[in-house]
Amino acid sequence: MKSKNRDSAFTRRAFCKTSALAGGGLLAATLPVSASAYVQGSDTIKVALVGCGGRGTGAAIQALSTEFPVQLVSMADAFQDRLDSSLNSINEEFQSDKNKISVNEQNKFAGFEAYKAAIDLADVVILATPPGFRPDHFEYAINAGKHVFMEKPVATDAPGVRKVLKAAQMAKEKKLNVVVGLQRHYQTSYNLVYDKLQEGAMGRITSGQVYWNSAGVWVKERQAGQSELEYQMRNWYYYVWLCGDHILEQHIHNIDVANWFIGEYPASAQGMGGREVRKGPQYGEIFDHHFVEFVYPGGAVIASQCRHQPNTMDRVTEVFQGTKGTIDMSSNLITTWDGDEILKHDDRKDPNPYQVEHNKLFASIRDGGLISDAENGAYSTLTAIMGRMATYSGQVITWEEALKSEMSLVPENLTWDSEPPVMPDENGLYEIPVPGKTKVL
Repeated sequence: MKSKNRDSAFTRRAFCKTSALAGGGLLAATLPVSASAYVQGSDTIKVALVGCGGRGTGAAIQALSTEFPVQLVSMADAFQDRLDSSLNSINEEFQSDKNKISVNEQNKFAGFEAYKAAIDLADVVILATPPGFRPDHFEYAINAGKHVFMEKPVATDAPGVRKVLKAAQMAKEKKLNVVVGLQRHYQTSYNLVYDKLQEGAMGRITSGQVYWNSAGVWVKERQAGQSELEYQMRNWYYYVWLCGDHILEQHIHNIDVANWFIGEYPASAQGMGGREVRKGPQYGEIFDHHFVEFVYPGGAVIASQCRHQPNTMDRVTEVFQGTKGTIDMSSNLITTWDGDEILKHDDRKDPNPYQVEHNKLFASIRDGGLISDAENGAYSTLTAIMGRMATYSGQVITWEEALKSEMSLVPENLTWDSEPPVMPDENGLYEIPVPGKTKVL
């Protein structure tokens, strides 16, 4: 079932236009000075880092490693110790160029509202907190007229996605550049394959398989004296309101590639999942495996699987079948059904796509261009959320149902005295979704 709004917003032509922007294509534009947060021709672009964990620290280093005059001027995080550790790491990286960093004690901000003060001091904002906070941070940055690099996913629930979509439209109206950390759009091999697809090299994609199967990620142990809120925020990966589950936080990359290559967003999803290995209280409430079947408006069906289970097959890639041939992104290979090679790319000398994201962003800011990744980032986020809804509930979830959902996971106006939205029982265990019982809409 398609709504009128869906029909108008999801044509292949509109999708390809959005994808071209997400792939780093720049819209040439001559902007009045008042339309840009960065005044072209000034010497230095000022950067704020909001979210000082490992990914935020890495993103800040990449921003400062571009060829343009860029300076880190402010930082914010919920936790002072994480902010200080991040700044130490960045300082170590640029020992030979101290002009890259100008963060004094007055420009270091800790707490739930810290992001506002840090954003106010900069031209460009890096948003890298746990994704549950992303919609509010992005909305504030765009309202303040800042260019943005934000990590994926961009929300953990549908209300957050809608907030990002609204701010994304405002960003385009204000001519603000927004890059989202779905770095495959900035990766040479993926763009070569996408270009061949656009040329019709393998016809129309009819099916595919996308994977993020690995052993899992870090666990932060509970420390004496921690409140429940602090514990969950430090161990954020295992709580849906903060992370969205690993189908969203990691597997979004592969799901996004399916959307990009097919040129559509899925009409429905159904699937299954659960916890077979990660059962202890330190693993919060998320699943350790998901399998989802996404059905697209044009008829393509994508089988999506992600798993966090040690001593099992590792596989992180995408495979597609088309009317004329196949794609295997593990080897950057397109072949015909007769076995003839259409494309095989050796990516060992390709530039680092994480760095390319920032190179493109700052080049566009300096040149008066416009990169608008936020809309695609929001819709690929919603795709993964729809998959989570399907595995948690055991029901078929349509795109319209997912997008219109009013189920909000992230509390408003958090303080350190707040209780998180999920609490453990007397045994320290959290309620786990049960297909057939859990409500997701």
